[in-house]
Amino acid sequence: MASTSNDSLPISIHNINPKVLECEYAVRGEIVALAQRLEKELLTNPGSHAFDEILYCNIGNPHSLGQQPITFFREVLALCEHPSLLERNEINGLFSEDAIKRASQILKQIPGKATGAYSHSQGIKELRDAIAEGIKARDDFPADPNDIFLTNGASPAVHMVMQLLISTEKDGILCPIPQYPLYSASIALHGGTLVPYYLDEASGWGLEISELKKQLESAKSKGISVRALVVINPGNPTGQVLTKENQKQIVKFCKQEGLILLADEVYQANIYVPDKKFHSFKKISRSMGYGEKDISLVSFQSVSKGYYGECGKRGGYMEITGFSADVREQIYKVASVNLCSNISGQILASLVMNPPKVGDHIYESYCAERDGILSSLARRAKTLEAAFNSLENVTCNKAEGAMYLFPCIKLPEKAIKAAEAADTTPDTFYCRQLLNATGVVVVPGSGFGQVAGTWHFRCTILPPENKIPDVVSRLTDFHKAFMNEYRD
Repeated sequence: MASTSNDSLPISIHNINPKVLECEYAVRGEIVALAQRLEKELLTNPGSHAFDEILYCNIGNPHSLGQQPITFFREVLALCEHPSLLERNEINGLFSEDAIKRASQILKQIPGKATGAYSHSQGIKELRDAIAEGIKARDDFPADPNDIFLTNGASPAVHMVMQLLISTEKDGILCPIPQYPLYSASIALHGGTLVPYYLDEASGWGLEISELKKQLESAKSKGISVRALVVINPGNPTGQVLTKENQKQIVKFCKQEGLILLADEVYQANIYVPDKKFHSFKKISRSMGYGEKDISLVSFQSVSKGYYGECGKRGGYMEITGFSADVREQIYKVASVNLCSNISGQILASLVMNPPKVGDHIYESYCAERDGILSSLARRAKTLEAAFNSLENVTCNKAEGAMYLFPCIKLPEKAIKAAEAADTTPDTFYCRQLLNATGVVVVPGSGFGQVAGTWHFRCTILPPENKIPDVVSRLTDFHKAFMNEYRD
């Protein structure tokens, strides 16, 4: 359908909500649009480019790049979606005993055994019970199913919290730079102010409390009321994993400053280095002796990441603690406006947080699938990290967790001038040239935020392991040619 620029229409670019215009989301932005156009050209005119396929390294979308779903999770989902299968004689030959048992339990908990029906606005109570059990097993501290709100992935939960916290442009949210652009987009859409704090690239993207204090005071001096602190751990796009000591400092800072701690913990299963472990901020705060009356905390989890990677199923939750009863009523009201999250996502969230255990028949095969995916991701991260560090004028911190590397590239002045002539940022110029020459899709660092005068790009570690050498060789050859062309 053809678009029109007729300003006589009821809505135009000139009278659309300015908050929508301000909102940006680089992960699916200009570079990706170009990649999709090139992909169509390759289909309609094979051999039209110097490469035969587009290699998408722009977004954390594991299954689209060949990662296989966990068998147990999909078996349970299949049986829940089509319960009449449970009545067939051949069921035991097609599905594992544990999947049949878990699906039967879950179906008893769903009104009418119908995954096509609405549920309670917070999510099915028994599934929240299972998630609470999983949180307790993970943290060694109890969790209350009434604190859990099941959502269509973590993103709607973030939007819900921003809606709760932001009433004017004078309401600020402390966000890491670099950050996942969901946060900047959500703050913009809800009309608030992003208060940046800069991660220290020189110390492996460290989070310094002195930097938090500095940015908080700066915001206050401008009349901004800072409401909350966002922490992404493991980091996106930076891939670092916080130490327990650093987490304790962050919790203490939020307690002292009266800030709500928004803990993005969706990559909690993605840890690739033996000397680091994931610790939830709730576990850290409880281990410090802080309870419900001491700190307000929202923890976000998703079925889209980890070793499960079920992005399209749109499952996730937020656990809210340290909120008064009347505020919780308002959160429930907002959740009720959305009726409920999708049931398949709810089921998956319960399986992710309460997977097979020792003694289950499927436990060994489940562990083999999980560990196979995670060990492969670790190898891919290490290979790409080494490749980036071998390039001229490129440095890349270790990928300790999550699904990304965020290398820093020192661009020649000639390249920066060429970017200005092309009316774009230098990092976008580099990424566009890379895509046109090689078919490799990465996202410019300017879409995530970066220290002024530095340039980065985000690259996922998700292409299939057998295609990583191709990614490396394409990047290496391009980078050499680019540096030679634009060398000062």
